[in-house]
Amino acid sequence: MVHMTVTQLDPSLPPPPRWAVRAAHAAALVTLPSGIWRLLLAAGSTAGYTEAGYQAMGFAGWGAVYVVGLSTAGELLALLTLGLVRPWGEVLPRWIPLVGGRRPNPRAVTVAAGLGAGVLTLVLTQFAFWWAFPHPNMTPFGNTVAGFLYLPLVAWGPLLAAVTIAHHRRRRVAGA
Repeated sequence: MVHMTVTQLDPSLPPPPRWAVRAAHAAALVTLPSGIWRLLLAAGSTAGYTEAGYQAMGFAGWGAVYVVGLSTAGELLALLTLGLVRPWGEVLPRWIPLVGGRRPNPRAVTVAAGLGAGVLTLVLTQFAFWWAFPHPNMTPFGNTVAGFLYLPLVAWGPLLAAVTIAHHRRRRVAGA
């Protein structure tokens, strides 16, 4: 039995707009700066915290596991945005247990992505105001650097929303 990998988008659908493909890639990248910063914390770097502040935040032991998990989960979720513009989002890869090789329900995908965009926008918009509320356990320079590393997260929700709308429009035009 030959298993073929889907490498082209469904020909019955119009291709995703170029801007949507770029926005999907941008959404997958905006989590990297803050994720790398958290990995530094997990590796034992104070990464802008005072020594006492680093100790108080509990980044050692299970705290390190938490920040690594948070970084990994964030990036994996951000990468899912690519599924809205890539072939593997139209037919799930066969290696995925239980659902591999199947087409996801377009309405369910649109609703889930739309809800995700809304939640991300609500939760992450606070990072646009990072500098208005300096963290007491960070050095002034560390607070500035961390602010710049977290600022891209503000774009994640709106980017996902834009790509979700493009995905929905593609499906609606094709009647899928």
